[in-house]
Order: sequence, then C-alpha cells, then structure tokens
Amino acid sequence: MNVWIVIAAFNEEHSIGSVVKELVKAGYKNVVVVDDGSKDKTSEIAKKFTKHVVRHEVNQGQGAGLRTGINYALRHGADIIVTFDADGQHRVEDIPALIKPVVDGEVDVALGSRFLKGGSDVPFFRKITLKIGILVVWLFYGIKLTDVHNGFRALSRKAAEQIEITMNRMEHASEILSEIKKKHLRYVEVPVVIKYTKYSQEHGQSSWNALKIFYKMLVHKLK
Repeated sequence: MNVWIVIAAFNEEHSIGSVVKELVKAGYKNVVVVDDGSKDKTSEIAKKFTKHVVRHEVNQGQGAGLRTGINYALRHGADIIVTFDADGQHRVEDIPALIKPVVDGEVDVALGSRFLKGGSDVPFFRKITLKIGILVVWLFYGIKLTDVHNGFRALSRKAAEQIEITMNRMEHASEILSEIKKKHLRYVEVPVVIKYTKYSQEHGQSSWNALKIFYKMLVHKLK
C-alpha cells in the first residue's frame, strides 16, 4: 500500500522538523507538509526532511491545508492517506494500528479516538467540550463516536476522493464526519494517544474556539 502522511502546518517551526523526521525514520517516506501561509521558517525546516512541501501564500485554515495535501497525495498515487498534526500531539507508533482496518479493506475511514484507552491525559475543560461535541455530532449527523475533532485519521483512496472539504478552518473536522455519513463510507474508531504538551496546548484549539466551531456547525447545518 502506498501510504501518504498529510500535515497542515501554520507557524510550526519549533515542531515540524522533529515531527517529519520521526515519520521518515519510521519508514513513512511520503510525507507532504502544507505550509498554510506561515510567517516563520516552517517551509524551510520541513524541506530538510521531505521533498513534498506545498505552500499557501496566505493563511487559509487547517481545512484548506488538508484539502491541498490530500489532493496532492491523490495526484501522486496514494492508496491510504493519514492526516497528522504538526504540533507533535500525534504518535507515529499509533499509525500501524490506525491504518490496519483500511489496509485490510474492512473500512473506508479509520478515526483516531483518545477515549478508547488511557494515556492521553486530556485537560478537564477540553474533555468537557469534546464530550459536548460527541452529542452535537450525533444529533446533527447521526454518527455515534467516542471522540470528535481528532485530526488523527486514515482515509482509503476511495474515501479521500469522495470526501469534499469545503470549510477552510477547524469546522472541517465536523464536515468530514458529515461527508462520511452522506457518502455511506464505512468507518471505525481506533484507540490512539494524544500527547498534551505545553507547546501543543498553546498552539491547539482552545475550549472557547471549540464552542465557536460548534456554533458554526449549527449555522452550516441550518443553511
């Protein structure tokens, strides 16, 4: 299987080098970094470890970055696409278990869940907003999950070609779930560990931003 890792990055010069280096060291040679209009040295550092670096001239949002990266991987013959965060929250050692049900043809999409096993140590307020998100996704899209807005996922080529990401910013995570339901794609949750460091929490979504995302989901749903 031709596995591609897609990373959307914005001002991640402090982490992108170690993230891509670790992926390549583990044998994942096809890593595409989409520099989403960074003002720092994200692109220059990423290029030291992968030749697949694409840059947006202006910041468009993580959804736009993933769309660009997924399309790039598809054009280069990807069979499986793994979306991976740039801030070091995701563990390379979780990838084999994540992609296995896709490789085996059991599902079209594997979704990482930080709540299926211990080890993630989710901050209290973050856990509350994620639990609210679980209810919202179930009510809006009819998908029952233990985790939502987890950017660690694996897509088959079929799923990557069918899922349409139109929302440029963080709402794209909910849009992907909506597309899975709408396109009747088979999915499964797989246990993963999310690493909460001081750096990742400073660069990640705040609980307030998560609530704003849910509001935008509601507006988008009612259109």
